[in-house]
This record gives sequence, C-alpha cells and structure tokens, in this order.
Amino acid sequence: MKILQVIPYFNPKMGGDVDVCYNISKQLVKNGHNVTILTTNYNIDNTYSKPLEKFGVNIVPINCIANIASFLYSPSMKKWLKTNLKSFDVIHLHTFRAYQNNIIRKYSVKFGVPYIVQAHGSVLPFFSKIGLKKIYDKFEGNAILKNSATCIAITETEAKDYIKMGVNENKIKIVPNGIDLEEYASLPKPGIFRNKYDISKKEKIVLYLGRIHESKGLEMLVDAFSIAAKEIESLKLVLIGPDAGYRNQLENQIETLGLKNKVLFTGFVSKEEKLSALVDADVFVTPRFSGFPITFLEACACGTPIITTNNGDRLDWIHNKVGYVVKYDANALADATSRLLKNSNLGKEFGGNGFQLTYTKFNWGHILHVLEKIYAQKEENL
Repeated sequence: MKILQVIPYFNPKMGGDVDVCYNISKQLVKNGHNVTILTTNYNIDNTYSKPLEKFGVNIVPINCIANIASFLYSPSMKKWLKTNLKSFDVIHLHTFRAYQNNIIRKYSVKFGVPYIVQAHGSVLPFFSKIGLKKIYDKFEGNAILKNSATCIAITETEAKDYIKMGVNENKIKIVPNGIDLEEYASLPKPGIFRNKYDISKKEKIVLYLGRIHESKGLEMLVDAFSIAAKEIESLKLVLIGPDAGYRNQLENQIETLGLKNKVLFTGFVSKEEKLSALVDADVFVTPRFSGFPITFLEACACGTPIITTNNGDRLDWIHNKVGYVVKYDANALADATSRLLKNSNLGKEFGGNGFQLTYTKFNWGHILHVLEKIYAQKEENL
C-alpha cells in the first residue's frame, strides 16, 4: 500500500506523537509498504529525520509561513496535495486540531482517498486554549471527525472522548502506542548517567521524562518529592526534557523548599542518554498525562517501575503490575514513592513485569498488524 502519514511538525521535542509517527512509518516500510510523511519545516530536526529517510521513508516538509498559537499555517501544502494525493491508498492524520488537517479533509473528499484520525490524547478541548479549540471544532474539527474513515484511540478513555465529540462508536478503533524493541536490545550499562551527573550509587533516582510544562503536574511532583525526601535522605529528582516555559517557576518552588541540591534539570537529551537515565533510575514518575505516553513504555523496556496518578487516561496495565497508580495528591504520590524505594524486591518485580509486557503486548511489530488491517479495510471500502 501507498500510505501518507501527516503530522504538523517533525521534531521529537514536540511530543510523543512524533515518536509514534516515526516508528509507525519505519515499521510500515519494513513490512513492504510505500510511506511518505507530510509535515512542515517548523522546527524540523533533520538529524532526527535522516535515519528514517535512509530506511526508505519519504519525508516532505512544506514551508510554514506562520505559527499562530501553535497553528502552523502552511498554505503551499495545497499545491502538493493537488499533485500527489490521488496516488495514495490511505492517509493517517497524527493530531486532531491542525491547519494541515483542514486541507487534507477537503482534498481527501475531492479525490476519494480515505483518512484516519489519531488525536494522541487531545480529542476533547481541555486545559489550555479551550475557547479557541471550541471555535476550531465548530468550523473545522467536527467536520474532520465526521468525514474520517476511522478514529484511532490509544485508550478506552480516549474512545469515550471521541463519542462525546459525536463520533459513531463503530468508527473507533483502539490501537495502543508501542516501542521499537530493536532500540532496547542492547541497553547502556548501569552507572553511565550517574557518573555523568555525579550522582552516587547511594542516591535513589526519581525520574521524570517529558516537557517541562505547566500541564504536566510538576509542581505537585516537587511537593511529593519534598515529602519523600524527609523520609529517604539520599534521594535525587531528575527532570529530563525541554523547557516549555515552566522551568523558572519550578526552580523558584524548589529553592523555597530547600531542594536545590536534590533536583537536577538536564534539558533535552539524546536518545542514548535518555536510555542511560532510565536504566539508572530507581523509579519513573509521571504526575499528570493525557493519552498513552511513550515514556511509560520506555521505562518498562528498561525494567524501571512506574508511578503515576489517576489524573490521566485509564491504563489498567500499570497498577500493581508494573507500578502504582495513586490519586492526584502530593502525599499519596510521596507515600507510593517511599514504599517502592524501600522495597527493592518489589521494584525488581514491577520492572520485570514491565519488561515482559513490552515484548508481549506493546511492540510495534505486533501493533502494526492491527493497524495494517485498519488501513486495508479503508482501501477496500473505496
């Protein structure tokens, strides 16, 4: 099949949807399909793109002439679609509210090429720019969902969100995120991350991995860490990820709580360093999330136990299997952290379960079989 993947940006710093698009495209080529990624040149990471292009994926970056509240305006994409869209069998849209999806919808209907929507945890208008999102849905978003051939949800919670937006439940398919197991076949040796940042073996590492953004609940994580640090003296909080405008506020909170020497910000790191951090971490913590963060699976693949909260989509495979899911509360998060760090056998059990789960359920090779059937059904319905 000839498959078009569409995503407004192509830079791993922008979020997990980029990683999903990357790995789906790579696996599809491996399975014999012809794949093109249509994106914009906004903050594009050519170093990130090159290995994928060498693998056989065609990446087409269209000029973005304006970024209006994260709405990447790229009108010259119309010309590319007029010339090329008819040759594709199916289109896979990554993200929901995007300028690119507006024009894809119109040309998809015009040329009879079906498209699939995958919102990556952002179906409902929530948290920020709610008013703008509702306006977008009225003029474009609802039509994008209505004209789609399939809507992919990564969790049961997201499937219910699509239904709330008026999507027929028969059109919704649940396809979880996955990881490329080849990248975890040879993990970094323990101690590399600790040595680089002068973290002793005695210190227990609590690791967060993701954007430093106000939506992630990091202020609550810092409060929880402060409580846990009073009970466990040798504790280090490591925050890995690009600053999305929230680091200064967190640093002020950290200084007020007297935790400056116990907290490390690394900024964005390479994939190799990220794996080193996951290998050396004693627990991986995500306080708030939407959808199905790839970072959960990355932690599992490295044998690192997880702690998260109920302030996110429902992921039943985590609680008491690979870690804990607690209520969104600093004391509850601190208690779970202390409990796990004091019981090394439990940490190993959770880590082993997570490692096994990535191989049996959340590897891209398995997930792509499901996705290929969805693509094929859309082609047959033409």
